[in-house]
Amino acid sequence: MPHPATTTPGTGGAIAPHLRRLLDFVEPTAEDVCLDVARGTGPMPAALAPQVRRVAAVDALPPPELRRDPGRTPTVTFGTGPVRISGDIDPRPYVSHPDSVRPVRRGTPDAATVRAEATRLPYLDGSFSLVTTRFSLYSLGDQRRVLRELLRVTRPGGRLIIADLVRGNLTGPDRDRLERLRDPDHPGLLSIAALTDLITSCGASVRRLDVFTVERPIEPWLAGVRDELAAEQIRAELLDEVDGGPKTGAKPRIIGGELWFTQSWAHVAAEPI
Repeated sequence: MPHPATTTPGTGGAIAPHLRRLLDFVEPTAEDVCLDVARGTGPMPAALAPQVRRVAAVDALPPPELRRDPGRTPTVTFGTGPVRISGDIDPRPYVSHPDSVRPVRRGTPDAATVRAEATRLPYLDGSFSLVTTRFSLYSLGDQRRVLRELLRVTRPGGRLIIADLVRGNLTGPDRDRLERLRDPDHPGLLSIAALTDLITSCGASVRRLDVFTVERPIEPWLAGVRDELAAEQIRAELLDEVDGGPKTGAKPRIIGGELWFTQSWAHVAAEPI
C-alpha cells in the first residue's frame, strides 16, 4: 500500500561515461513511467527524463535504526568524482564534481523529489514500468525489505535496475573492512552471487547483468568521512600496499601523483515474478 510523503525540487547538467553505460544498460523507452530511489539527489531522474514519459524520484530517508535525531542525519555519500572504467580506450578519466546531467524541465511533475522511506514508498502497487536505484542499496535499510518494496511498485513485465558496488565472488573480507572504516554504518559489500540470490529470493528474476571494474582517486571517496583518523588509516594502508605491503583488496596505485584504487560495480536488471 502507498505511504504519505513530502516533495522538494530537484536539479541536474553533462553525462559521464559511467552514467552513460548505465543508461545504455537500462534501455529506457518513450513509454516508460519511471521511479528512481536514492539517498540524496542523484543524477538518474534528470538523465532519464528526456527519454521516458514520466519520472518520479525518491530521496530516501535514513532507515530508522540509523537516525540520530528527529530530522535527516548526515550520511557518508557515494561521491563518484573522476572515474576510469577498466578497458576504456581513452586513458584519461572523466572528471565531474558531482555526477550531473542536464536539468529536468522546471515546472513539471518530473522536477519534484519525494522524501520517504525506501521500505514505505508512497505509490500504488505496479505504478512504474521502470524502477532504478543507484549506489544506494547499502544505505536504504534492510536490503530484503527494500528490494521487496521496489518490486512492489514495479508493474508486471517491468524492470528493476540496481546499480551498486559488489565484491568478486573470490574476494576476501578485507574490502569490507575498508568500507566500514570509511562508513561504520556500512553493512558490507555483497558478492555478485549473493546480490543475485538476494534479488531472486525477493520475488524477481534476474534478466541481465553487467559487472565491471573501475579505478577512481581516493580523495573524492573519502570526502565527508566522519572520522579523519579513519581516512588517514585508509590512505596509509593503501600507500603501504603500493609499496609492497599487505593487500587490502582495493588494488591501489599512483596515477598522476594521486592515489587511486579499484572498485567492482554491477548493473542488474530484474523483473518481478
